[in-house]
Amino acid sequence: MTPSNISPIRQQSTLLDASYRVVDGISILVGLWLAVDWSNSTFSFAHQFAAAVAIGLFYVIAELTGMYRNWRGVSTQREIGCGVVTWGVSLGALIVVGLLTGHAASYSLLTAWYWLWMTPGLMVLTRVSIRCLLEALRARGLNNRGFAIVGVNPLGIQLAANIRDTPDLGLRFVGFFDDRPQSRLPSIPASLGTQVGDIANLVAAARNGEVDRIYITFPMRAEDRIRKVLAQLSDSTVSVYIVPDFFVFELLHSRWTDIRGLPVVSVFENPLYGVDGLVKRTTDLVLGSLLLLLCALPMAAIALAIKLTSAGPVFFRQRRYGLDGREFYVWKFRTMTVCEDGPVVTQATKDDKRVTSIGGFMRRTSLDELPQLFNVMYGNMSLVGPRPHATAHNEEYRKVIQGYMLRHKIKPGITGLAQVRGWRGETDTLEKMERRIECDHEYIRTWSIWSDVRILLQTISVVLLKKNAY
Repeated sequence: MTPSNISPIRQQSTLLDASYRVVDGISILVGLWLAVDWSNSTFSFAHQFAAAVAIGLFYVIAELTGMYRNWRGVSTQREIGCGVVTWGVSLGALIVVGLLTGHAASYSLLTAWYWLWMTPGLMVLTRVSIRCLLEALRARGLNNRGFAIVGVNPLGIQLAANIRDTPDLGLRFVGFFDDRPQSRLPSIPASLGTQVGDIANLVAAARNGEVDRIYITFPMRAEDRIRKVLAQLSDSTVSVYIVPDFFVFELLHSRWTDIRGLPVVSVFENPLYGVDGLVKRTTDLVLGSLLLLLCALPMAAIALAIKLTSAGPVFFRQRRYGLDGREFYVWKFRTMTVCEDGPVVTQATKDDKRVTSIGGFMRRTSLDELPQLFNVMYGNMSLVGPRPHATAHNEEYRKVIQGYMLRHKIKPGITGLAQVRGWRGETDTLEKMERRIECDHEYIRTWSIWSDVRILLQTISVVLLKKNAY
């Protein structure tokens, strides 16, 4: 098949997707109507015009944030969070447009405040109601589709478990099908079903309408087997899906896109795209600003203490690798008599003679890290993320730990998952660094704003216990 014969691969668009767009538009309109009523105003043509513009802006911004992606299999919380952020940005854009055109003065600030909260409330209510309705219908056997899995292998077993744990997909499992002898097949957990036949039985079930969907989970190297199965299934009207076995790769964060119809799947990717990146950056700016205000006086006192107790600068700058391996300078309060930033950097050890008289206390309490709040505000660090290592250490460990540099697919942080799990401080053995990198990879794979909040809260107890810090 030549490239010119390849048809584009597109995400499925359903009637439900269109319905969500309609109910979101209605939520914006009704939200404004309620806001006007609560602020004791009269719903006028000006309000109708504002609602129309807001709906248009919402639809445009929703395309940027991925609001109308396929949310099947994704938690309701993620969908709601995306909707709330999309609406907040849309209303903010509407206010900016109103200020620039001079129309903002025609509207009540109280009405805008009520509108800000009314609309996402209605969006949450409608989405949760739709999900509950669909689940209730599917629990009664309505809107369910029978599916089968071709290939008794770890990928097929994992797929069956994922679908079982995602009831809102509306799929009913018929069973596994495979031509190989039982001696070559792994055991299937009893909770996931059984192997009910071979490929010939599957073709018969497809022709008889017993199966609506078929998922082929053969390994990518089994191209001939896949083609043979597809040829046999082409004599039916069943929907067929191929599930690529990307398990063979160490997926950091995966998503798919297409380039003029050619599907492209990421293996190593930054998880913070679209609304997720916006949420994390906003959180960094808001919390970082608050922390700087709270820590301004203590930081000034620390700076004075450093200057009075030892010779040298107050701050210590060191080159580190940041997002995508780009080098930047991290800021810290100086805690040692040296400021190493060359090709060889010696890690701090217990009872290190280079530590100043107050440096030990600052390192145990992590007060020396406070200036990194400026890095957060500037944008080359985040509050939570993999801890940045000295450039010399990066060059050392990238040669001996596979996937070491993948930790730089996200901004480094003041604290991180490795730190709250005890892999903080000196990494005097290769195993300790490997455990730290494993935590960094897990953080990138499973990132959510709630994981950041949890890590920030856990960091407080870690700092109080002063574990592994010297």
